[in-house]
Amino acid sequence: MKRRELLRASAAFGLIATARSTARAAPAPAAPLKPPADGAVPVAFLVSDGAVIIDFCGPWEVFHDVQVNGRHDAFRLYTVADTTRPIRASGGMKIVPDYDFATAPNPKVIVVPAQSGANKAALEWLRRSSKAAHLTMSVCTGAFVLARTGLLAGKSATTHHNSFGEFAVAFPDVRLQRGARFVDDGNISSAGGLSSGIDLALHVVERYYGRETAKKTADAMEYQGQGWLDASSNSAYAKPPTPSAGLAVCPVCWMEVDPGSALQSVYRGSTYFFCMADHKQLFDSAPDRFVELAR
Repeated sequence: MKRRELLRASAAFGLIATARSTARAAPAPAAPLKPPADGAVPVAFLVSDGAVIIDFCGPWEVFHDVQVNGRHDAFRLYTVADTTRPIRASGGMKIVPDYDFATAPNPKVIVVPAQSGANKAALEWLRRSSKAAHLTMSVCTGAFVLARTGLLAGKSATTHHNSFGEFAVAFPDVRLQRGARFVDDGNISSAGGLSSGIDLALHVVERYYGRETAKKTADAMEYQGQGWLDASSNSAYAKPPTPSAGLAVCPVCWMEVDPGSALQSVYRGSTYFFCMADHKQLFDSAPDRFVELAR
């Protein structure tokens, strides 16, 4: 799924409302998680049509590569969907889910990637399964799916930087953390866009098995990213980018647009340009909020 398509899908995930300020301090460091004395930590990956491959395959690879006491069975990984019929992930990859919601084993970790097909049954499964899970984590605009369940209400979270405005306006009861690579808040965690899910997964490995095990996992993957060691390392995305010469930035998703052909709105004497009609509509519904987020 292309990024624009992800943004368009996420725009439909919530009703528009006025949001509170998102400039909040990050939650306190997360407590360690206790792995089972025997057996593996069961990890469920919620998938549906449009599931973004790196959002779930990145964490999948991390958990798969964990080695504890010379063994690669620290985590048991499986996919869960509404049915076990094949789904189409981003780019057209066909995936046959391992379980449906009625037959899936009870997970201790749940991974929610960006996706366009999460339905009411998926939300109900998330609510129910999260109660007994150690951790439920979203990646990228998977935060929109998680927020729709109500599990993020009153908590801190992050998402892809191109969706900050949409998320903040759609879910005013969630404390959006701009510039966070990932956010921990109790038994709920969220990662920024795409590759951020790898860092959150390494952080989860550290919470279960310690930093040395997480470092060895990153080394085994030849992963040189350091974001999992610093949750604030996405600070470059905390504010809108400076547009290239002759272009403007869409105030909703921060993508560059051509002012000569883009849709426009005027608010308090300033002209704003949009990459798509949906984003113009979102802006027009709460222009003061989007202008505030762009500062």
